[in-house]
Amino acid sequence: MFVRPYSICYKCSLKARLLLLLLLVHTIATACTDKSSEEEADVPFERRAATEPDTTAVHSTRPPGTLDLLGNPFVANRQQSNDLTTYFDRIDADFTVDADAIENRHAAEVTDTIYTIRFGKSSMEFYAPSHSGDLHLQMADIRSADIKLRNNLRVGMTQAELVSRLKSQGKDIKITHTPSEIIASAREGAPVTLRFYMQKGKVSRILYEGYVD
Repeated sequence: MFVRPYSICYKCSLKARLLLLLLLVHTIATACTDKSSEEEADVPFERRAATEPDTTAVHSTRPPGTLDLLGNPFVANRQQSNDLTTYFDRIDADFTVDADAIENRHAAEVTDTIYTIRFGKSSMEFYAPSHSGDLHLQMADIRSADIKLRNNLRVGMTQAELVSRLKSQGKDIKITHTPSEIIASAREGAPVTLRFYMQKGKVSRILYEGYVD
């Protein structure tokens, strides 16, 4: 049936369409608002996740169980440093080993051990507390190229090569120059030093003085 523009039925039909259109617009607007709110709620969480520091990536980049140069200038692995044979294998000369009992520094009734490796005019000294059996390098006096330190630090190397290799260890090591020696020491923590005595621009002797409590 044809409906004239100004008839009552036409007005009712128009109202119905308008109501349907308003309902549709309201539904779409509500859905967009909810979606926008969800996205806004998600943004701060995502930003926090992107900007929060990774506390599991702690300051040191060394793998667990490794030692820095001043912690042990001969071996980097903590397990290797607890075995005398590790040092025997690094010595390119005949050597002797002495074991001397000493009184524990904190308990008089406890007896610990000092191990000393000697080869030529060089020597290495380790402190081994009886309660743990661990070896702690407390002194090394190297006067020949019969043994090399880590990073190929050795008697006979040039001053320029030595300084370059020490600087590559990072800012934890303080390097001091004097006319007769170059000293690498810890900036923080225990008073540990690695002294390189110089003659005619080359290393003639290396003296390590560790710290054992």
